[in-house]
Amino acid sequence: MTRGRGFTLLELLVAVAVFAVMSVLAYAGLASVLDARRQTDAAAARLGEVQLAFTVLQRDLEQALNRSVRAEYGDRLRAFTAAADGDPRLEFTRTGHANPLARPRSVLLRVAYGVEDDALYRLQWPVLDRAQDTRPHKFTVLEGVERLEVRYLDSAGRWHEVWPPLRSDTAVETGLPRAAEVTLVLADWGKVTRLFVLPRES
Repeated sequence: MTRGRGFTLLELLVAVAVFAVMSVLAYAGLASVLDARRQTDAAAARLGEVQLAFTVLQRDLEQALNRSVRAEYGDRLRAFTAAADGDPRLEFTRTGHANPLARPRSVLLRVAYGVEDDALYRLQWPVLDRAQDTRPHKFTVLEGVERLEVRYLDSAGRWHEVWPPLRSDTAVETGLPRAAEVTLVLADWGKVTRLFVLPRES
């Protein structure tokens, strides 16, 4: 009667060693795939945040309106004002404030943008002509923003760092710029630039 021959100890050790090596290689490959997936998901989420921020900016800028407002102490503020630096960076009046419930309020808004604590923020005042106790609503549009840079195109096709342009640059323009080139300097991606065409005044 023939007896079955089992594995020797050496054969078992070799099999275990081969299995261990294959397991390490498989784990390394899986870890690499999972890490790439996490990076892809993070990049996609960041892209969505940046796109949303530019969508908010586009919605406001493309509905800008040449309507000045009264500040807290009665001073008149131009319809569109922007400094080379400072806080907020730019401020303007826009239309298109939806009013589905037909409340007794204007469809116009006064909004402003700036950067504070490495975040792009947006201000929105509850009324156009402010009283001394009027306070704007403030919310963060995008985090991880180091700087907001904007250039403005005048009616003669010239770019300016401030609006209205300085008298030495061109004839005085009191209305809206033709376009605004907005650059967000991000901590992780560097400069991201979008160009927005503003409404033409009738």
